[in-house]
Amino acid sequence: MALWRSARLGAQLQKSSSAACNPLSRTSIAAFSSRLLNQTSSLFSTAQPHPEASDLQTRLRELIPEEQARLKEIRKKYGNVVLGETTVDMAIGGMRGIKGMIWEPSLLDANEGIRFRGFSIPECQKLLPKIKPDGEPLPEGLLWLLMTGEVPTIEQALAVSEELKSRAKVPGHVERVLNALPSGTHPMTQFTAGIMALQTESVFAKAYAGGIHKSRYWEPCYEDAMDCIARVPALAAMIYRKTFKDGKVLPGDNNLDYSGNFAHMMGFDDPQFHELMRLYIVIHSAKYKLAPVAGAMNDKEDGRSYWSEGEMVGSALSDPYLSFAAGMNGLAGPLHGLANQECLRWLRHVVDEIGVGASKDELQQFVQDTLKAGKVVPGFGHAVLRKTDPRYTCQREFALKHLSDNPMVKLVSNVYEVVPDVLLKTGKVNNPWPNVDAHSGVLLQHYGLTEENFYTVLFGVSRAMGVLTQLVWDRALGLPIERPKSLTTKAIVEFCEKKASTMAAA
Repeated sequence: MALWRSARLGAQLQKSSSAACNPLSRTSIAAFSSRLLNQTSSLFSTAQPHPEASDLQTRLRELIPEEQARLKEIRKKYGNVVLGETTVDMAIGGMRGIKGMIWEPSLLDANEGIRFRGFSIPECQKLLPKIKPDGEPLPEGLLWLLMTGEVPTIEQALAVSEELKSRAKVPGHVERVLNALPSGTHPMTQFTAGIMALQTESVFAKAYAGGIHKSRYWEPCYEDAMDCIARVPALAAMIYRKTFKDGKVLPGDNNLDYSGNFAHMMGFDDPQFHELMRLYIVIHSAKYKLAPVAGAMNDKEDGRSYWSEGEMVGSALSDPYLSFAAGMNGLAGPLHGLANQECLRWLRHVVDEIGVGASKDELQQFVQDTLKAGKVVPGFGHAVLRKTDPRYTCQREFALKHLSDNPMVKLVSNVYEVVPDVLLKTGKVNNPWPNVDAHSGVLLQHYGLTEENFYTVLFGVSRAMGVLTQLVWDRALGLPIERPKSLTTKAIVEFCEKKASTMAAA
């Protein structure tokens, strides 16, 4: 969706740049806090209805007809254009590289990394509203960007923050569902069970049962999407406290933003950790398509598992809770959710073998020995991006700014300077650069979030914004149920042999 077209983009950047560089020039933190303190509802009070459209919903209502017309024109003008060929290898190899899914929130640029609605991560860090000038972007601002394609003002981001607060009530039965699960249940199992328990609140399911016209599907879908985004931090924090702490569920604090409140409900009140959560949620909010390379472990997000699961389930008009839960079950698989944990384990192995203060020469030899043993270096190498993952870079910058004296941060920095050259010299890796998972675990460990089994839940909370934004637009654009064609291996052989015979006869 080209919502960032040149004319609109120029005006939006000019308007937003000054607001982002001086993020509270028109709205002070004191005024923001005062407004929130005067709200009558706390995080766990009854969520208020929304009799009038929020600013975000109003903007969507303005944009949707334009985008519906644009999609219609695309199909009319380009409907018969071939996007690419599909080979047997692609079909057998997990459909990697097949162009067959519309996904508006993000796109991978081989040179700049992931782009959120056309904006690179450095651009998002510069342009999106912040609580303080040198701080991290507010995820609430990113949500506006993902929904509309436009960089918000600080007022618009704060309006989203207040809207999410008003929706964040987690019904009591959800906690009872979690309490009914056996002790030792994996946090991701609890997370998906909790999301499914929230489905009883689905506005879309009730509206569909009531016969709502399909042209209005997006409206209850928006309600569910925003409710789900608002509630998953409280759900995740509840799981964290019950699984790893004293079981006491901490109330939210309406003085805090989305990320700060999430951290607070988990029991973390260090302002630096709140900043890290803002950064973490922003950079993990939308998908990033990569492919594996020899001798290195790729970033596992391939656009197929949890993304296509959520997208495909949603295409059947399942409500956003059902769709998001399906995607989270895909994320729970080890080929997605364990990446940063594997990086941490490898770093600990380095420490055990050669020490946390190992020299670069010692690290180089260790990496070479690792590769000779047929093992991989987690967090490095992929076949798409031609430079270091910007999500890694912004975490590295955060670490060097706030915790440069941490021994593990120093180790990660040295590994970053050593591993790419070693991988290049193998002759098997063209793009040996680190990805997001090579750094995130060390940052979380530094601030005391050491429970690695919970890291995938953090990932899931972040992903809600990207997944649910796309579902809203799926319903707004009237996209149909997804029906990819499947073949048996016998049918593939018969097709290939018939094609070969035809070509030989010609």
